[in-house]
Amino acid sequence: MSTLTLHDVRKRYGSFEAIKGVDLEVADREFVVFVGPSGCGKSTLLRMIAGLEGITGGEIRIDGARVNEIGPADRGLAMVFQSYALYPHMTVAENMAFALKLAGLSRTEREAKVRAAGEVLQLGALLERRPRELSGGQRQRVAIGRAIVRDPKIFLFDEPLSNLDAALRVQMRLELMRLHERLAATMIYVTHDQTEAMTMADKIVVLSAGRIEQVGSPLDLYHHPKNLFVAGFIGSPKMNTLSARVVSNERSGIRLAVAGGVELDVPVEGASVKPGETVTFGIRPEHLSLDDSGELAGRTLVAERLGNVTVLYVDLAEGGTVVVQVDGNDPTPAHAPVRLRVHAAAGHVFRADGEALPRIERHPLA
Repeated sequence: MSTLTLHDVRKRYGSFEAIKGVDLEVADREFVVFVGPSGCGKSTLLRMIAGLEGITGGEIRIDGARVNEIGPADRGLAMVFQSYALYPHMTVAENMAFALKLAGLSRTEREAKVRAAGEVLQLGALLERRPRELSGGQRQRVAIGRAIVRDPKIFLFDEPLSNLDAALRVQMRLELMRLHERLAATMIYVTHDQTEAMTMADKIVVLSAGRIEQVGSPLDLYHHPKNLFVAGFIGSPKMNTLSARVVSNERSGIRLAVAGGVELDVPVEGASVKPGETVTFGIRPEHLSLDDSGELAGRTLVAERLGNVTVLYVDLAEGGTVVVQVDGNDPTPAHAPVRLRVHAAAGHVFRADGEALPRIERHPLA
């Protein structure tokens, strides 16, 4: 069993509080991704778990045991960094075995562990090469192999794919997901790329300014964002947001007036808002469609043709710019007048403080 518990974990640098009371449970064999913008504290939090950064307050427990005062070498964790940090004068096998040598394992034990990790990572034919003879993806696999041979309780990854090109990042994402399944290991992964988070995670932890904004499965965060920050961060293209006014509250949801006075019925609980109150209406790009009788009028600014989908940026006659995701074969050009149908049953409503109004679940997402 390899579990992690954070209770009210804090980190201060002088008067600046970088981590502001984080509570989190990571279950055995979970793949958990910390995601958020630069400076949100995700790498700092990972380093605190690893023991590379001391904590100012709170408690960290691994498999139920408090580790606040235990050094990084004795926590039973292995960390893979953004930089490969390989020794250039050593072979692949020597790089992978170096920590085991320092730990006093015999040569036979080291070689067995390196061979086993090499097979898992398809590095068996490369064990006698040096880092300069490897591609970027191969070097990253060596760095991961160096962690695997230590048989850690938890793997920690700090933006390990950032130095790779786009195609190789996709390949390495698949390899890491297969590795997680094969090793049945607990993994914590840090990234600023929400696409990586959505495709890899069992559970996503969204961080902002040293706080956890929301924890949940990828689809839970996508369909049920807790607030405007999560709604805008999770999803690509991101959610459209329009200023709106509450017209009325009903048991089945609330009625909103959006751009140009268009009224929409949205299935959310409206007890915490009053008629006349200003709120924000959120709608995903795939929940807007081109329709000659649609509620919103506008003009396309740009058409991004991505093959399977086309992304249209539409300047509304009133209310700003929205992004619309349509079929890849849609011929609509830039600078064309359009009307948009709003699938309001899939919409979201956020109060003035940014918090989302709960959805009424009997209304499925459109």
